[in-house]
Amino acid sequence: MEEKKTRYTKKRRALDIIELLKKEYPDAGCSLEYDDAWKLLVSVRLAAQCTDARVNVVVEDLYAKYPDINALAEAAPEDIEAIVKPCGLGKSKARDISACMRQLRDQYNGEVPEDFDALLALPGVGRKSANLIMGDVFGKPAIVTDTHCIRLVNRMGLVDGIKDPKKVEMALWKLIPPEEGSDFCHRLVYHGRAVCTARTEPDCGNCCLNAVCKKIKK
Repeated sequence: MEEKKTRYTKKRRALDIIELLKKEYPDAGCSLEYDDAWKLLVSVRLAAQCTDARVNVVVEDLYAKYPDINALAEAAPEDIEAIVKPCGLGKSKARDISACMRQLRDQYNGEVPEDFDALLALPGVGRKSANLIMGDVFGKPAIVTDTHCIRLVNRMGLVDGIKDPKKVEMALWKLIPPEEGSDFCHRLVYHGRAVCTARTEPDCGNCCLNAVCKKIKK
């Protein structure tokens, strides 16, 4: 009797993708430069619709003038805006950064809270930012659903036509081991920039995932 073919599940595909990405990008990490948790909060807010490379340059001037939470909390939003304007959306980003730093100063004694819901309650902090902080700063399980993550997991077949970041995050929690989530998402960013790009055709012929990706493997 012919053996029944084992179904290639999303869970199995996810685990295979994790291992292949580990080999391809062993040292992948957050491309936003920071040496303190509050600085990552600032940078991830500035990174909305802006490249991480530009953010890393702009924050040098920001921290030269406002070197700590108290200094930023006391700064007028328009003065912050004058510095962060090159990142785009300067007015709203400056307003959020100012309010966030004031809340950290007044409510958390100048510390970034190690609690997901508390992070979400900070001005300008969404699920992506909160997950990034939880994973990179506190070493907790995290799934960061940025544009690279959403594009790639749809192409790979880990989710099916889901574009909403929270829904993608919830779907991935069922597939990705908690301890792998943060690094997995960082590796997706590297892979999305180098190979599985958005504005050009993905380079499937040179992709380390072409044996397991649903786009190739039906």
